[in-house]
Amino acid sequence: MTGIYTILLLICSNIFMTLAWYGHLKLQQTGVSSNWPLFAVVIFSWCVAFLEYCCQVPANRIGFADNGGPFSLVQLKVIQEVVSLTVFGVFSTIFFQNESLHWNHIAAFGCLLCAVYLMFMK
Repeated sequence: MTGIYTILLLICSNIFMTLAWYGHLKLQQTGVSSNWPLFAVVIFSWCVAFLEYCCQVPANRIGFADNGGPFSLVQLKVIQEVVSLTVFGVFSTIFFQNESLHWNHIAAFGCLLCAVYLMFMK
């Protein structure tokens, strides 16, 4: 169960991370933040990123093998990267209609899944 909680927390973390890093661009496109000064955009993103850390840090703590979790440090990082790119792919496709996934993006994601497989091999 610890592994599932870890992955769910990583998914939540990466949703907040993606919103912090790229959400302000969508807000700018819609006109909500088009007149915000850069420091306001940074502060907005930091506030969203705080929520990311509220999920990321516990995910790593409970998922790390030295704390009784099922994953090594490297496995945690590879899982995080795959989750991050998956969340970003969904986010960019939904919120940025002019961005689309192409065959090479899917092939690259397949390579990441191979990396996960290799990472978990004994």
